[in-house]
Amino acid sequence: MHLLFVILGFIAGIVGTVCWVLILIEAFKDEIWKGVVFLLCGFYGLYYALFEFEHENKWPIVIGAFGGGCIAAGISRLG
Repeated sequence: MHLLFVILGFIAGIVGTVCWVLILIEAFKDEIWKGVVFLLCGFYGLYYALFEFEHENKWPIVIGAFGGGCIAAGISRLG
């Protein structure tokens, strides 16, 4: 059971990282300073993802980016 939690936590972490990178790439495409601030300030990253990020699959990406890390941390603690 321990191995299952570790694997699920790892998968959730990978999903969160990929979604976060997709948002980061769009921030740099929009403006260079937005990408830099996104990297340096988590609150701006949340703001950018919720209000300025434009993508056809916006909400699954945003939920994956911010929820994936939380889920990964929670599952890893169980294991």
